[in-house]
Amino acid sequence: MTYLRDKLQTLAALPADRPMGMPGGFYTSQDQFEHEARTVLRAGWHCLGRVDEIPEPGDFFTAQLLNEPLLVVRGDDDTVRVLANVCRHRSMPLAEGRGSTRRFVCSYHAWTYGRDGALLRAPRMENAGFDAKSCKLPEHAVQLWNGFIYVNLTPDAAPFEHPELDAMLSPYETEEFRLVHVAEEDWHTNWKCLVENFMEGYHLSVVHPQTLHGYTPSGLCRKLVQGSGYTSYSANYPDNITPRGDGAAGLSAEERKRSSLFAKFPTQVASQAASLLVSLCIFPINANQIRVKWTMSTYRDDLDLDTIQQRIALWEEVNREDREKLERMQVALNSAHAVEGPLAGDDYEGTIRDFQIWLAQQDATSSSA
Repeated sequence: MTYLRDKLQTLAALPADRPMGMPGGFYTSQDQFEHEARTVLRAGWHCLGRVDEIPEPGDFFTAQLLNEPLLVVRGDDDTVRVLANVCRHRSMPLAEGRGSTRRFVCSYHAWTYGRDGALLRAPRMENAGFDAKSCKLPEHAVQLWNGFIYVNLTPDAAPFEHPELDAMLSPYETEEFRLVHVAEEDWHTNWKCLVENFMEGYHLSVVHPQTLHGYTPSGLCRKLVQGSGYTSYSANYPDNITPRGDGAAGLSAEERKRSSLFAKFPTQVASQAASLLVSLCIFPINANQIRVKWTMSTYRDDLDLDTIQQRIALWEEVNREDREKLERMQVALNSAHAVEGPLAGDDYEGTIRDFQIWLAQQDATSSSA
């Protein structure tokens, strides 16, 4: 692991015109993964989904982030909270999946909690040392941004700010997009591999010849803004392709004829187009496995039901194509010959270099803490 951490610092410090990717062990070593889980992942802001997944008080969904079971719920005061999905009695999970409820009742001993996490009832608890007020569910740090819900597992985590990324997304009115699809599945790949794959246009024409090449050929990809904690690029449409929906009134002609892809490190990647927003939330499980939750949203009522179903089918196929390649690559990354290799230019794989540099900075910070 020391070798991999030193290698990360060395490669991140290379000149911008000589970028290199990391060797295979960076993606396959369980020791490296456990180090990341304690540091960059534990300290990061993670997207859990869209705000309109829980539009009404009592609406909830659950998630597992590292070793923390999470309960994402809209409270009676309309506040979105991320609570520990762990009963304060004997640590039984309180809920699973998604739904709507007035109370969370533990299936083990019927301890009952309000939608703000307060303990409301604990049958037969008459011991002198029992204090219901001290048994409220722990609450994690939450930030809402552009209609997304983020959580940080570190107490007193500082909120994030991405002004340049905000400016890039502002014309799309990302917050106004409405949810039309949610799906989850497990992929046998490293979490960093999916971030890197989604955020480079170099593979689009090769891996997605039928699904994406016609609209977003690799040769038209261009790097966009980057900063502390994010990167982005545009997958531009050919001149003979019509815009895919009108979108917000303030969009330029150029913005209507591209998909703007961004990564919010460490574990969210998304594609923002005029009328369609697709986001992948990555939940790392171990060095070789992740859970992927992907959501699709549309701009208000821009797209009819048939078009939405076509877009869902398209993205299911795109995700299948990426998953197939990444799972095959994960096996090969264990090879002694999976050494660092040269990256393509800024417009094609510059986003991978941004991610590498950010990871190196985070690792250096954790080492000095």
